[in-house]
Amino acid sequence: MTHVRDIASRARGQLWLRLSGCVFCLAVSFALLPRQASAFEIFGFKLFEDEAAETVEIVDPLSYTVSLDVNGPDPDNVLEEELRGASQLVQGADRPVSGSIGLIQRANGDFEQLVAALYENARYAGEVTILLNGRPLADLPADADLAGQAPVPVRIVVTPGQQFRFGDVNISTSDGQSHDAAESGLAPGAVARSTVILDAESDLIRDFRKAGHPFAKISGRDVVADHASGVIDVSLTLDAGPVAAFGATAVDGAQSVDSDFIAMMAGVPEGERYNPEDLAAAARRLRALEVFSSVDVKESESLSADGSVPVGITVTERKHRYLGLGATFSSTDGGGMEAYWGHRNLFGRAEKFRLEGSFGGVGSTSDPEDMTWRGAALFEKPGVLGPASKFTSHLEVKQEDLDAYRRFSVEGGVGLAYELTQEQTVSAGLVVEYAKLTDSFSADLETITVAVPLEYVRDTRDDKLNPAMGTRLALLVEPAYEANSGATFVKLKAEGSAYRALDAQKRFVLAGRVAAGSIYGANLAEVPANRRFYSGGGGSVRGYGFQDIGPRDGSGRPTGGLSILETSAELRIQITDTIGIVPFVDAGLVSSSESFSDADFKVGAGIGLRYLTPFGPLRVDVALPLNKEAGDPDYGIYAGIGQAF
Repeated sequence: MTHVRDIASRARGQLWLRLSGCVFCLAVSFALLPRQASAFEIFGFKLFEDEAAETVEIVDPLSYTVSLDVNGPDPDNVLEEELRGASQLVQGADRPVSGSIGLIQRANGDFEQLVAALYENARYAGEVTILLNGRPLADLPADADLAGQAPVPVRIVVTPGQQFRFGDVNISTSDGQSHDAAESGLAPGAVARSTVILDAESDLIRDFRKAGHPFAKISGRDVVADHASGVIDVSLTLDAGPVAAFGATAVDGAQSVDSDFIAMMAGVPEGERYNPEDLAAAARRLRALEVFSSVDVKESESLSADGSVPVGITVTERKHRYLGLGATFSSTDGGGMEAYWGHRNLFGRAEKFRLEGSFGGVGSTSDPEDMTWRGAALFEKPGVLGPASKFTSHLEVKQEDLDAYRRFSVEGGVGLAYELTQEQTVSAGLVVEYAKLTDSFSADLETITVAVPLEYVRDTRDDKLNPAMGTRLALLVEPAYEANSGATFVKLKAEGSAYRALDAQKRFVLAGRVAAGSIYGANLAEVPANRRFYSGGGGSVRGYGFQDIGPRDGSGRPTGGLSILETSAELRIQITDTIGIVPFVDAGLVSSSESFSDADFKVGAGIGLRYLTPFGPLRVDVALPLNKEAGDPDYGIYAGIGQAF
């Protein structure tokens, strides 16, 4: 029998940016670079990078060839493929090493990785032999000279041996209590992979920590391999440690952000039983404040005098002021620019203040007075009603000259959002808007609208800008009153999206979206034009002009509607680590009534290109209208950051 020691070391481990047309800007900027340039850098990230840009000069380069042979049964070459993936000699064969020493170092590292790969496959009697220029690695001195023959022939021979299975498994705590091994995945007769043992240890520690034991650890591990029978016996001893409650929270690293505020926003419940999930939630809340470049929340290594476990928070603040400039482009809506300036910590408690300005419609109109422009001031204060709450306010002045209506408006609003759970948020607000509107029903109509938006959002997506799994559901109820006409109405809207990866590597992701809404209580003319439903454009049904789907007046001008229904489907295909393509189909309708009896679906289809960056995919979509009518474009091109939905 052989004691299998140190399995852990042998087993391998286990913007909101509003630059909606940044793809266009980057493409133009890249085109203007000198030919010698091999990369374009923005926001500190290198895009369109050529491998030559990262070439590192190697001292005394030495090339080699490598072969890997598995001596033993290997159905479908599964084990060989795993060994090749674990071998740096194989993976790096196209890159020279730094002399003989570099090759020997790479081979020594490979030996450990290959043994670990065998252990992961429960091959505890396996053997790995590495020959450099015909000489066994184990016999080579550290300063051996292998440069006599270049490229140096390297041969890896692996004899995997039999696959072991679990025999007797005993799991107990230091006070003698036993635990069911099968619940930890260590069932007798199962394949005895090293990773299964490590996972079982991690699960045991996690379960005890969740039960209030902050210092739970594996205090004993005895793994014995019987080579004659091919059985692994495992004995694990867990030291649970004391049950403890959370103690005081201390903050380190804060500079301009108030330390007491940081501790309050962390929300670690002092006096309640320890749970690591509370620490994870605290770290997530602090990161969401967007004032820190790093956040670390963990328990102390020992109990305090009163038997509680103190909590330490270490933060590093990021720059609090920022500014930006961006551009947008659509073949149907023209181009535009926008700029913004913001402060992330206005009064020392992570209050956000942001000024925004933009203009658009360049190329779609020759009259500057018909261009779209906007200016806004936004303020946000977290923690007004505890760590899970956030107060927001905004003031916006805006002019739009769209196909459906012309609008000048001044709007102010306040709101309160509350996080029910990590995945669920509710919010309520009060919005007051003055607008001067010209549409199909009136010219220069002045309206004063008071609205109370109420929203529920459930979001389980694994990535907000590029989701591969999860769902998002948003429900909106918005009662509104227009003072000049006396019209009272309520807008209802529901929107859901779902994402599912079709493979383990998440290179194929199926995505779908459905949205529906209706306005009740007033007829179409009584509802201010900017509060009706519209469809068409990059954010809804691609291939059609912005807001151009739905009923029109006698002159062909869109009127908007009282109800809407939209759906989209995409297959997101990742071709390389940075490039993807997305075939898609969108469909939508807008009706002038509360039902959908007077409307037909408009369908658009196309394909998109994605370039993956650290701040989300850059997106360019080209779409065709499949049931084109008079006034509809022949095609649409849309650019932005993040997926379409």
